[in-house]
Amino acid sequence: MSSAVETLTHSAVLATLASVGTELARPECVLTTRRGDVYTSDWRGGVAHLRPDGNQTLYSAKGLDGLPLRPNGIALEADGNFLLAQLGAEDGGVYRLTRSGELSPFLLEVDGKPLPPTNFVIADATGRTWITVSTRRKPRALGYRKDCDDGFIVMVDAKGKGARIVADGLGYTNECAVHPSGNWLYVNETFTRKLSRLPIRADGSLGDKEVVTTFGEGTFPDGLVFDVEGAAWVVSIVSNRVIRVMPDGEQHVYLQDVDADHLRWVEAAYQSGTMDRPHLDTVKSQRLKNISNIAFGGPDLRTGYLGCLLGDHVTVMNMPVAGHPPVHWDYPL
Repeated sequence: MSSAVETLTHSAVLATLASVGTELARPECVLTTRRGDVYTSDWRGGVAHLRPDGNQTLYSAKGLDGLPLRPNGIALEADGNFLLAQLGAEDGGVYRLTRSGELSPFLLEVDGKPLPPTNFVIADATGRTWITVSTRRKPRALGYRKDCDDGFIVMVDAKGKGARIVADGLGYTNECAVHPSGNWLYVNETFTRKLSRLPIRADGSLGDKEVVTTFGEGTFPDGLVFDVEGAAWVVSIVSNRVIRVMPDGEQHVYLQDVDADHLRWVEAAYQSGTMDRPHLDTVKSQRLKNISNIAFGGPDLRTGYLGCLLGDHVTVMNMPVAGHPPVHWDYPL
């Protein structure tokens, strides 16, 4: 990161923030396209489409079997449909949602067992789909622990078949991203505070995990995306930190927005093994509302879009480097 970027204070960055979207419901995950469309998961039951002209559309459906649709991570398909990672109270899986409001299962079980509440879903350039489950613990908040080791990753092949667990024993699996080289799957392990990576084999299986970097006090890594220089940008819930992680694991905190007393309260609960929903469902900050995701967008991929757990809009920020184009960047929608 250039010296000019490093000298920016968090307050200076906060002062430049803008926003898009209104009256959104838990816009946790954000997707962008070259034409300027912004899509975000929305707990009104689907995906909110924020158009370049400022208009909004909600693509929504009723959940199956009477269960509310609670999309966490979302992925955009080439035909304009969406894949939704279902983060229900007890139910999970991945669904496909059309823009006309038709909902159908994409993957509800693996190895003959129902998927637990499901965190994230992405498609890669080969057509594979990667799905993360944070924990098998019930309730899910019991996974907010340093000893969490039951998160896993599922891979579905390019034909939409062959679903199998390709990595297990992870420390609260959160967002994952394929490295621009296509050779590695990076993944955030939120409550063991790691950014890890696993080599992708030709058949879509994964090799042994390597830890890229370990995060310290107050950082709970959630969102993950790459820039054109191969660095990873990681977003931390609670502390509202945006961190650039260099290929060698060196960290640069670009932005932080949190009340020190609030963070100490959460950190104490984490260290004592008592962290629970209230520690994620409250926020004390100047601008940011428990950010959870980051996407590069804008005409030159130098605009950052921040999803969040507790706000009703998507925060927009200037980025010091361009992002690597996502797989869906040029989909002809």
